[in-house]
Amino acid sequence: MDNKKTPFDNTQNYIELGYNIAYYRKHAGLTQEQLAELVGISRQHMGAVEAPNIVRPISLDLLFNIASVLDIEPSELLKFRH
Repeated sequence: MDNKKTPFDNTQNYIELGYNIAYYRKHAGLTQEQLAELVGISRQHMGAVEAPNIVRPISLDLLFNIASVLDIEPSELLKFRH
């Protein structure tokens, strides 16, 4: 194991999570602002969650709420293609 690298770097996972949220949000016909309002966060926060150049960790509560609003299983948001 390379001692210079953090053993748990989830940067790519958060980027993929953001892509998945954006994909399912668009599929549901919602804007970032609409989804943010439905899950109780600001549009800016939602934008940061979806932005590929920003790593914005989210809570399980938020993940579950987003999945519920999008009418999908939470696991769908965690299916990564990398």
